[in-house]
Amino acid sequence: MSSANNNNNNPPDSQSQPPPPPPPPEQEEKKEEEEIPAHLNPATYPRTLTIPRANIHISLTYAPLDASRALSAISSAAAGANVLFQGTTRDSFAGRQVAQLSYTAYAPLALKSLEAIAREAVAAHGLAGVYIAHRLGVVPVGEASIVIGVSAGHRGAAWRAGEEVLEECKSRVEVWKKEEFVDGAGEWRANRERDAEGGLLVLTGS
Repeated sequence: MSSANNNNNNPPDSQSQPPPPPPPPEQEEKKEEEEIPAHLNPATYPRTLTIPRANIHISLTYAPLDASRALSAISSAAAGANVLFQGTTRDSFAGRQVAQLSYTAYAPLALKSLEAIAREAVAAHGLAGVYIAHRLGVVPVGEASIVIGVSAGHRGAAWRAGEEVLEECKSRVEVWKKEEFVDGAGEWRANRERDAEGGLLVLTGS
């Protein structure tokens, strides 16, 4: 006697099973954030450093910069001169229309470099205060990418220190800039690749 096949023990057809539900949006966002290195993740900013004894204030941020905050930070009864510098994105370079600039940094080293520059300026010029803030991410035309403020007893020291701090930031801090043009082209550069007049420098070594 033959018996009929019993299909009750066969595995179900995989095509008949509904697909698993997608993960909730917040879980996907969290996963994406975890995959971004901390120094490139805007959610880990601002990164700030304050040294009250020397009146030093340092910041790396993705938010727009506030020049009035710099003047407030460096204010001192011992200062007869306060110098403020703002570096802003202009709309053209070398005959090419600029759409925007974009900055990235390696924050752990950049903060150390900024601290060293500020401390050196205080020691060299007898400053009453130093403020350095650098914006990261996209910086549209007309907005500031860096704000520097210094205060000193006299204008000579303040003027010299302000320019010195800026040039040292350009040459030493671990910040990189992408020049993005209206025609769609873009070029990554180290900040130190341009001189004080905006000219392109030829770098022969690191």
